[in-house]
Formats: sequence, structure tokens, C-alpha cells
Amino acid sequence: MTRRSRRPARRIALTALPAAVVLVALGTCAAPAVPPPRAVTAAGTARPAGQAAPVVPDAAMPLPVAPAGPATFSYVGELTQGGYIRGRVPGGTRALAIDGTALRFAPDGSFFLAFDRDAGPAAMLSATLGDGRRVDASLAIAPRGWDIEYVNVGKRPGEAPSAEYERRRGPELARINAARAIDGASGGWRQKFIWPAIGRISGKFGSQRVYRGEPGSYHSGIDIAGGSGTPIVAPADGVVILAADAPFTLEGHLLMIDHGMGLNSAFLHCSELEVKEGDVVHQGQFIARIGMTGRATGPHLHWSLKWRDRRLDPLLFTGPMR
Repeated sequence: MTRRSRRPARRIALTALPAAVVLVALGTCAAPAVPPPRAVTAAGTARPAGQAAPVVPDAAMPLPVAPAGPATFSYVGELTQGGYIRGRVPGGTRALAIDGTALRFAPDGSFFLAFDRDAGPAAMLSATLGDGRRVDASLAIAPRGWDIEYVNVGKRPGEAPSAEYERRRGPELARINAARAIDGASGGWRQKFIWPAIGRISGKFGSQRVYRGEPGSYHSGIDIAGGSGTPIVAPADGVVILAADAPFTLEGHLLMIDHGMGLNSAFLHCSELEVKEGDVVHQGQFIARIGMTGRATGPHLHWSLKWRDRRLDPLLFTGPMR
């Protein structure tokens, strides 16, 4: 299906849509109980520079010096697999890192980081101050109970990709990877996310099948089954970094939005796109319609969230659908 002429940007009020998002996985099993969002805080411990080498940020990623403020880290969010935290660095921070990998932070000292579905039990958040001291905060990442289905059959062998598929897929993946590499200045990462569409949750994040001991791929987003043409709205502010007018082989009409600080959303199988690459969008703005383009067995929205190379649980950003 081709993209319609772009209409003027407008918001659609989703009165039945609370400020929340849902997770999805393969199949239509009921979503597992997820504990309610909880706030967490932590304090780091400063130590002389001689005890540890300062963390040096990537030269391609200039970092500001945080304004004067608390002597420790503070943060809130979901310290769990597929979760995230938003926080403030200690005053005077000139470099920030998680497990030795440099992180960017805003001029006001705010930062965002997230944890993959299969994240380990601990991570170390470190700030290097202007005077050479280092402040560390040890993060304990809670495990999750994923919906795992054990199937007493082997994986069905996939069909060999056709020459046409191979020809098309390379450029598609190149566009997706290039879009995900964009790390813009949007402030959407600071917001409480809202549901992008109304519908039945037909797949949840993290669910997986195991075929006679061989794990299949886990479901990397949330599926919202809605009627074809159901409006999709932006879950948070951002910039459109990919808008596939010609359907991709798997994703169909794919739309991607950069929310800033390395956090981005992808919306798959759309029937129509209402925005184009480079557009600035605002939370609640009408951006697309649900469809079944690409590899889909029925009209639904697959919404995934990713921070850097880590796949996240949208439900932890929005709370359960009411």
C-alpha cells in the first residue's frame, strides 16, 4: 500500500488510552504479572583518583561538565531486565560511564540508561569529577520471569531466502542501522510515555519458545491488535529518523522516532504514514495507522523500544493498559 499525501500534523485524543504502553511477544498468551513501577535511589561513594583510573569519554561524544549539585547520584526508574533509569550525576561531573562505556548527559546533569532483556545482575555507574575523583554507584538489576513455552518439536527449517529477498533486505537493514545510529537532541526521553494505539495486546515483550532445548528468538516488542486504519500516535516527543514509504520485506511500512539520549521507537506493519523523515513530532501527535504490511498475519502494531543495542520492555515506560 502506498503512502498517502501527507496531512497537516494533528493530535488525536485517545480518551481510552492511559499514559502507558504494552508489551508484546509471539503468540496470544496472557501477559505475565509485572510488578508496578517503583522508584529507586542510590548514592555513590567518592574515592581518590589514585584508586582507579578516571573514565575517559569517547572523543566523538563531547560531554558537558555538570553544574554544582549533590555529591552523589540520584535516579528513579525500573532497575530490572528490560527496564531503565533516569537520573542526575554528581555536581562537577565531567565524564559518565556504565561498566566502563561512556554515557552522554545533559547540560543540567540529567542522564538516561537502560538494561537489556537479558542483562546481568549488576552494573557499575561511574562519574569522574573535575578534580579527578571518581564517584561510583553499584546497580543491582532484578531478574524477570519471562513467558517461556517449551515445545516438544524441533525448529521448522526456514525456507532459503529468495534472490529477490536478499537483494532488498541488505539496503533495508542498512537504513535501519543508520537510523538507529542517530542520537539527536530531542527531550522525549525525559517524558512519561503513553500508549501509541488502542487495541488488544496480542504479544508481549520477552516471551520465547524453546524447541527441544533449542531457544528461538524472543519477542522484542509489544503487539497491539487493532482494526486496520486505527490511529497510531507518538508515545513521546521525538524526530522521525526513518519513514519507509515503500514497504520493507519484514517490517512493512516502518516508522522510527528518535527520542534523544540513544532511545528510539519503531512502529511496524503500518498501513499509512502521516509524517516524513526529519519531522519533529510531539507526544500524542497522529503519526500513522495500524495495518498488516510486511510479514504480518493480521492488522496489528508491533512497537519496540531500543536504547543503544538494548531492547526494552515498553510496559515499564507506560504502565499497564487500563
